[in-house]
Amino acid sequence: MKTAKTSPIARLLEIVDRFPQARILVIGDFILDEYIWGNVSRISPEAPVPVVNVKRESFLPGGSLNVANNIRTLGGSVYPCGVLGRDLKGRLLLRGMRRLGIDTGGVILDASRPTTIKTRVVAHSQQVVRVDREKVEPISPLDVRKILKFVRRKITEIDALVIEDYGKGLIEPSLLAPLIKLARKFDKPVLVDPKEKHFSFYKGVTAITPNRAEACGAYQASGAFVNGHQPELEEVGRGLLKRLQAEAVLITLGEEGMALFEKNRPTAKIPTTAREVFDVSGAGDTVIAVFALGIAAGAGLREAAILSNLAAGIVVGKLGTATISPEEFKQAIRSKREGVLAHA
Repeated sequence: MKTAKTSPIARLLEIVDRFPQARILVIGDFILDEYIWGNVSRISPEAPVPVVNVKRESFLPGGSLNVANNIRTLGGSVYPCGVLGRDLKGRLLLRGMRRLGIDTGGVILDASRPTTIKTRVVAHSQQVVRVDREKVEPISPLDVRKILKFVRRKITEIDALVIEDYGKGLIEPSLLAPLIKLARKFDKPVLVDPKEKHFSFYKGVTAITPNRAEACGAYQASGAFVNGHQPELEEVGRGLLKRLQAEAVLITLGEEGMALFEKNRPTAKIPTTAREVFDVSGAGDTVIAVFALGIAAGAGLREAAILSNLAAGIVVGKLGTATISPEEFKQAIRSKREGVLAHA
């Protein structure tokens, strides 16, 4: 007796329903996102710049902690690990993590490093300027040992390992090489949201999720651009797949959606689902978070990519480093035509 085939939409909803069973370890740069909200009614007489009349301020966990928060709000269990300064902003970020219910067992405090802060000034729903305060030198050998100790303690409990590389000094070969080795030993997928200049570090990971600029820049740095040759996206994706010996390369393409490159499978082009792009802040965090959740919940690479594309289409319609709820996500899945989900 034949059984009815599950529709793509029903299959994706089934995967989302399993998100609460997913356990994910996130290693990456901790950042405090500071927002200064205000209005602009005049230009400064001192320079041709707007004068922002500040109305309020807000603080949110950013960087790899935004990935962790995306995983948490969608129901997954997440264990972020990274370094904070022993300073006022570090304490503020710790309080923010606890307030949101984000696990703090992997927080490593280092008095020699300031907490990384990104301050965004927003007026009339538009970002006016961003100010970064950071130290990007590699973390100390002691911090590396503390991170590896935490990972060894958690590795058997998790379903996937996410590397969130913001280029602030945490993701370096001295840390990444033993992390990949450890994940391979315990057969845990390693998923990377990369930094362009660090692509050589990622050899042997399961999958990476660069945007088009990062992917093309990394491919160019590998010496693949010969005599002015400008490769097509297919060449870039396949080249990175081979170079990194990865199972998949998921390239985000903005308004064009995504392209998933896998070994021994044709490229999957996934069209965007965003209706209106309001703010792309944190969209890459949402992509890697949902991609990891999907894989940890039993999805195939293409199913996980389609889910991450749908999630990104939601968050770019919100202001700031936003998250989405499970019900909001499932409603978005139900509203899509079957044809949009055909790659699943």
